[in-house]
Amino acid sequence: MSKITEEEIKKILPLKGPSFEEVKNYLEKYNDEYIVIKCGGSLLVDKDLFDNFINDISILNRLGFIPIIIHGGGKRISAKLNDAGIKSNFINGLRVTDKKSIDIVENVLNNFNEEITMSLKNNNCNSQGITNKHNNILIVEEENKELGFVGTPKEINKTIIEKIVKEKKVPVIAPLGLDKNNQVFNINADTAAGAIAKKLNARRLIIMSDVEGVLDNNKKLITEINTVKINELIKNETISGGMIPKIKNCLDVASNGVKGVCIIDGRLDHSILFELLSNAGSGTLIRE
Repeated sequence: MSKITEEEIKKILPLKGPSFEEVKNYLEKYNDEYIVIKCGGSLLVDKDLFDNFINDISILNRLGFIPIIIHGGGKRISAKLNDAGIKSNFINGLRVTDKKSIDIVENVLNNFNEEITMSLKNNNCNSQGITNKHNNILIVEEENKELGFVGTPKEINKTIIEKIVKEKKVPVIAPLGLDKNNQVFNINADTAAGAIAKKLNARRLIIMSDVEGVLDNNKKLITEINTVKINELIKNETISGGMIPKIKNCLDVASNGVKGVCIIDGRLDHSILFELLSNAGSGTLIRE
């Protein structure tokens, strides 16, 4: 990370963010390790939350970080499919994507990727989009026949990411990939982010969602959780539905070299900054 003076840090930090002393201490702990941030599409459809996300990524960048962004797009995809008269169906939280749907999914995610990239640039944060059309990094295999054009990452070209980071640009990655025949596939954004974090041996994977984190059976936030407790909460159905594959993906990442995996509430102001640069953190930290 590039060196930054105390005066510069004070000028960059938002009034309602982590304290100067905390940020100063944490900046000294991070080296040139990768930070992967996945932001759910449900957050980015809200203009205020979108602007907050762009602002926080720009703040991190000015502090010397070059975070790697993977974005979702589910709500926009559902809206576009609905406009086209196509009903959205899901199996275990994954969108069934037929030939007609994949064209819409691809178009929505590529446009969204460009919007995020341009918004960062307009906020003085140099960035570069990575999609199936430009700088594709994700080679996939079909998840299963029932899901259609939904892929599982099998190969990741980390050289492209490393090159963009070396150029001091923030990579913005769409959850799309190509198979060996150059057919485009939709990828669950959590799965894509996890695979990329593992490939880069990232220090942190942060999953920004529209929930507080993992809640106990009294609906209270669990600040840290491990495999044993997660299995217990799944068994008694405290963790259920779409949260199960999200949590299992996080566990897999935490078990494969990534030092910290966290689910945070992207609806809260500066939640990324608090997670990375404060003692209290934000959301739920998941450990093996």
